[in-house]
Amino acid sequence: MSPSKKDNMLYVGIDLGTSRSVVSASNGSRKWVESYVGWPKDFVARKMLGKRVLFGAEALEHRLSLDLSRPLQNGVIKEGTERDEAAVHELIGHLIEMAGAQPEDDMCVAVGVPAEALKVNNIAIRNAVSEHARKLMVVSEPFSVAYGLGALDNAMIIDIGAGTVDFCIMHGTVPLDEDQRSLLVAGDYIDEQLYKLLSEKHPEADFSLNMVRRFKEKHAFVGEPKRRIKIEAPVDGKFTQFDVTEEMRKACESPMPAIVETVIDLIAGFDPEFQEQVRKNIIVAGGGSQISGLDDYLAAATKEFEPCNFTCINDPLYAGADGALQLATDMPEEFLEKL
Repeated sequence: MSPSKKDNMLYVGIDLGTSRSVVSASNGSRKWVESYVGWPKDFVARKMLGKRVLFGAEALEHRLSLDLSRPLQNGVIKEGTERDEAAVHELIGHLIEMAGAQPEDDMCVAVGVPAEALKVNNIAIRNAVSEHARKLMVVSEPFSVAYGLGALDNAMIIDIGAGTVDFCIMHGTVPLDEDQRSLLVAGDYIDEQLYKLLSEKHPEADFSLNMVRRFKEKHAFVGEPKRRIKIEAPVDGKFTQFDVTEEMRKACESPMPAIVETVIDLIAGFDPEFQEQVRKNIIVAGGGSQISGLDDYLAAATKEFEPCNFTCINDPLYAGADGALQLATDMPEEFLEKL
């Protein structure tokens, strides 16, 4: 049943990510924000900024005046930090506000989170959502992607995010723990590797991790380069051009052996009568799916095992939130507490 056919209820799907968080709602709203939350450090910062809390790009822009939190790390809420748990509450509230929710709205919210957060932070995330919604569910991001795409049977989803790479095999039911895996070698790991490689090769240049992340998001690739990658970074205050093609390739390829090994291991452990169908239906989602040449690279890397077909989705930014919205809309009442 489509959202419009269920009256007096706003359905909201949230993709709560390490790097970016996204919301999609039954009123047609689709928005995203970088997963940063910042509070003014003192009364001067509060007066200058005129806000109690800032989010996303605005928080990054004013980070010198803020206590800044990126609350998810390695796919879970940072351990033992009350401020980061508070940041998750603030971020979820901000996403619901971005969705255009009104005080009188009755809401059903589905939140897709990294698979590890589903295990470790389920209660904390549920508590944050329950402040705003009467009905809620928390699911793994690869499951919400699979549901939104209709890839419900004999398919594998690989969700390459910032904190984790999450894997999920779908076989016509809600996936169990044994159907899912997580790796910590994801987008943030690529950033760290690239920062290390660039700093070692060009010690005279001033690189920041944020700069390196922007280079990666613009130029990431695996396999043979189609062009030389040139970036600019300051040397003694003067911007200088550098060719970073090889460093970019090495950094982007650094998680690939672990990803390939996990794909092979998951397929090998699946029902042997259906393994071939899964090999032909591997869907790559998340921000990492936009790495140029990724589908061909993974196909070549798994060829010695058995030929596999990898497809990178067209809209990785909204796939998780759209799938969560569809789950919120479709889910019967009796299933809400089972997920």
